Amino acid sequence: MIVLLILIPVIAGLLSFFIKNDRAAKNFSLIASVITFLVTLYVIATPGTVAYDTQWLPQLNSSFSLSMDGMAKMLCLLNAITLPLIFSSSLGNRYSKPGNFYALMLLTQAGMMGVFLSADVLLFYFFWELALIPAYFLCSEYGGARKIQATYKFFVYTFIGSLLMLIGLLYLYFINPEHSFAISSFYKIHLSATQQNIGFWLFFLAFAIKMPLFPLHTWQPDAYEQAPTPATMILSGVMVKMGIYATIRYVLPMFPQAVLHFNHIIIILAVIGILYASLVAIKQDDLKRLIAYSSIAHICLMCAAIFTLQEVGLQGVMVQMFNHGIVVIGLWIVANAIEQQTGTRKFSDLGGLAQRAPLLATMFLIMALANVALPLTNSFIGEFLMFNGLFRYNIWAAVFACISIILVAIYTLGAMQKIFYGEVSSFTKDAKEAPMYVNYTLIIMALIIVFLGVYPQPILHLTRDTVQAVLHLK
Repeated sequence: MIVLLILIPVIAGLLSFFIKNDRAAKNFSLIASVITFLVTLYVIATPGTVAYDTQWLPQLNSSFSLSMDGMAKMLCLLNAITLPLIFSSSLGNRYSKPGNFYALMLLTQAGMMGVFLSADVLLFYFFWELALIPAYFLCSEYGGARKIQATYKFFVYTFIGSLLMLIGLLYLYFINPEHSFAISSFYKIHLSATQQNIGFWLFFLAFAIKMPLFPLHTWQPDAYEQAPTPATMILSGVMVKMGIYATIRYVLPMFPQAVLHFNHIIIILAVIGILYASLVAIKQDDLKRLIAYSSIAHICLMCAAIFTLQEVGLQGVMVQMFNHGIVVIGLWIVANAIEQQTGTRKFSDLGGLAQRAPLLATMFLIMALANVALPLTNSFIGEFLMFNGLFRYNIWAAVFACISIILVAIYTLGAMQKIFYGEVSSFTKDAKEAPMYVNYTLIIMALIIVFLGVYPQPILHLTRDTVQAVLHLK
């Protein structure tokens, strides 16, 4: 069953290339994504770690080895739940060669499933690249007016990151006395301080680009702005979690001495990133770019919490990886609905939209409050635990990071006021409620936000053993 989580979107994606009809492509991809979601629920319900292993490249001592612990279960669930939500909210979107578009979306999902499930480092690298390749084509083929420039920057950054990771895994492979790519074998390698430092930077820089961590973030706002909104949803909701996940899965257990030596540098960069991205978000006049910079700030907070090496902080990261995905995709859905209704994303062109679309205003308010991490929304418990970890590590790092609580309220609630209140503009005078399929999707997401805000225990319970195992390995 665990292999089906990869096979279903791969097969459905390949078949989708042959579908030329727009409606048929949408229905087929939606059904395939729902089947993947149902299979994911079935696998997650299986107690303990779910695993699968078979021969792949015996000459290199690399196997097709999959393993699903609590963290992998949580991220596979996020990956599986987002695509049905994305597809259902974008039923009104039109694309040239729709079969190709939905095929690339499904193949991206398959690649990310492989990243979260791989228990072999070479297999992990294979799926890492498999997730990125269709993302390139989604941005370059279906993006906005500056799509080539944005895609080129995205390609250069991620190519450099992938190259660093490839060098790093080959470096460790030749040091490994077992000459195996199994992740358990990599954990057992005894590295000198110099070898740990080299391995740490080769792997961490690759993952920091993907997050992205300040100052390696400059590809992200352009890519998010220029990519088609469904692709932006999957990039920001799930793909950036690959960097967070890989840091926890690989960097912390494999290079413990280097982590202790360099964690203060990473935390300083992360705190700077939180404040920088939040301040830049305040100055934005484009809703897409505001959400992009907001995402950078939240990811930098997760990165800082990881390197505190506090159990409470790491548990907060686990919770927030899932919750951030839900919230940011909800924000993108509302942004897409606003642009379709008004033809613009600029705050200076909008105003008074709540008078024309009160339900959409209510949905945006829920997403905005979750983005601010208001109590009783899903983001609150994750941010509370992460700040707790930062305070235990260093009070000054926590104090500076906490300034973002004020800044996120300023730019998020400011966006709410500029878009939905005040005088009705020429762009919003003819606006109306979003289509029902969009509203139904947003209502489902709002229910998830409130449920996990009131009762976060399912994710806490799912990931608790993984947190303890990672810190024990370290």
